[in-house]
Amino acid sequence: MEAKLVFEIVCLLLYNIKIMNTEQQITSLSEFIQNAHSIFVMTGAGISTESGIPDFRSNTGIYSQYPEIVFDIDVFYKDPNVLYSLMFKLFPLIRNAKPNTAHICLRKLEDAGKIAIIATQNIDMLHEKAGSRRIANLHGSLATGTCIKCGEKYDFSYMANFVERKEIPRCKCGGVIRPDFVFFKEPLPMDAIQRTENAAKKADLVIVLGSTLLIYPAGQLPLLAVTRGAPLAIITKGPTSLDNYANLKIEADIGEVCNGLMQRLNLE
Repeated sequence: MEAKLVFEIVCLLLYNIKIMNTEQQITSLSEFIQNAHSIFVMTGAGISTESGIPDFRSNTGIYSQYPEIVFDIDVFYKDPNVLYSLMFKLFPLIRNAKPNTAHICLRKLEDAGKIAIIATQNIDMLHEKAGSRRIANLHGSLATGTCIKCGEKYDFSYMANFVERKEIPRCKCGGVIRPDFVFFKEPLPMDAIQRTENAAKKADLVIVLGSTLLIYPAGQLPLLAVTRGAPLAIITKGPTSLDNYANLKIEADIGEVCNGLMQRLNLE
């Protein structure tokens, strides 16, 4: 009898999950947002693909063409050409990219006083372009670069002028300029981590957009809010490391979801 009851409950749960379509999921997410006062948002590469910037782990992502060692700091110091062979393609995409519906939706939610922080794993500056201000760049950014010889700082435009000529950016002193994103084997920026942790500890809703949450420690930061009881909504195609914690998992185009949210929340 107990086994039969368990089977019936599982079937009911599976049935309920199956009949909840994307429109219903967007409605549920909008209700979560309406009831929230301090939203912790985490974004990953999947939020920027609609702006023409490739992600990392999909079939057409960066790692389908380049090995992960392109982002290894030891490899960079040994041979900057390894990284810049990728940057020659990526810089023009980022320079010309425009914020998409998801970036605009988050900025409007921030303007409405809903968002405490946007903790992003992206380096593409699209949240800044969209006008968001409460941003924690967990993996640094391409906004600036630093000479590895003298420490002089340069902005994205200076570096892009070299890269678009297929040249490695160099300082006035002749040293190679490294982008100010976090390479493998480097620590995350402490200021961004502290701001993210503080926001997560006060959040009453967590929304993850376009991240598999596989990269440690950034991918585990939502747990600071979730383990306190904050609902978790994940909008990402494919599995993530926190799916078991999710109150809502939407496997649809992020732009479609955010467009639906703006309509339901009167943000347009």
